[in-house]
Amino acid sequence: MASSLVTGGAGFIGSHVAEELVRLGHRVTVLDDLSGGFKDNVPEGARLVEGSVVNAGLVDTLFKRERFDYVYHLAAYAAEGLSHFIKRFNYENNLIGSVNLINAAVNAGTVKCFVFTSSIAVYGKGQVPMAEDMTPTPEDPYGIAKFAVEMDLAESREMFGLPYVIFRPHNVYGERQNLGDRYRNVIGIFMNQAMRGEPFTVFGDGRQTRAFSHVSEVAPVIARACEKPEAWGQVFNIGADKPYAVADMAKVVAEAMGVKLQMKHLPPRNETVDAYASHDNVRRYFADLIKPVELQDGIRRMAAWAKTAGSRKPSEFGAIEVAKNLPPGWRL
Repeated sequence: MASSLVTGGAGFIGSHVAEELVRLGHRVTVLDDLSGGFKDNVPEGARLVEGSVVNAGLVDTLFKRERFDYVYHLAAYAAEGLSHFIKRFNYENNLIGSVNLINAAVNAGTVKCFVFTSSIAVYGKGQVPMAEDMTPTPEDPYGIAKFAVEMDLAESREMFGLPYVIFRPHNVYGERQNLGDRYRNVIGIFMNQAMRGEPFTVFGDGRQTRAFSHVSEVAPVIARACEKPEAWGQVFNIGADKPYAVADMAKVVAEAMGVKLQMKHLPPRNETVDAYASHDNVRRYFADLIKPVELQDGIRRMAAWAKTAGSRKPSEFGAIEVAKNLPPGWRL
């Protein structure tokens, strides 16, 4: 039985990856500090260790004790826009925490493959459709941290022989998303606002486009990456193909939630206007696992879950490091 570590396995995408691994017969250990996840998300059959990837001592102890075959690193604070204002927190959690895991994986000597969930944030703006052969030019600290980890994995493979697979998902939504997170995951934000009787808050005119990806299009492929040695050492965009304007997506959410569409337009953020990616590479290796989900169907599925889960009070990130130019909707 393969022993697998899933960091962030009490969170959104991580819990779906952990669930798939349990189904495949892995012995799964979830490492999560529960800062953005929930114990209820951890699938039956997986063991939860409460703690952070920033805690190098804890990470080293886990690797020595469990002798992991595979590492699935999904733990991150993925609030891309907020990362400008929490630089230190971003780099500690998303870069240093990742390095702790890479060090432990190399030192353990048992890890057959390290799977890292990066982001299309590494590409920056003005590169659409985003393709893996493009030169990344990240424009925010979150993307910078993710790309730095990608480069460190490539270096660690060259220096120490650590096999890896990198996935760059984008705009993932679906069941178990943290509906109370005010800084990321716009579909979840809209659904929470719908249940709270509030208008949907939209930065700018809402014509910015994203290829919204249901979690079922992403998690199974990530979980099965270690089964394909021919894919090791590669980078894959993963997610939906068709981009939608945020304003158009809002109409679909309002219909699924059974509310009248009301939008409150806020000043535009400094963000990429159009973001969608090519998925030719991932289809070459994982075509049998890719199950496209139409936006309307995925949102209906998530809405049904959201209505059962109920609304949540929007989160408050209390450790803003730079207040200058902080968007009005994020001021507490």
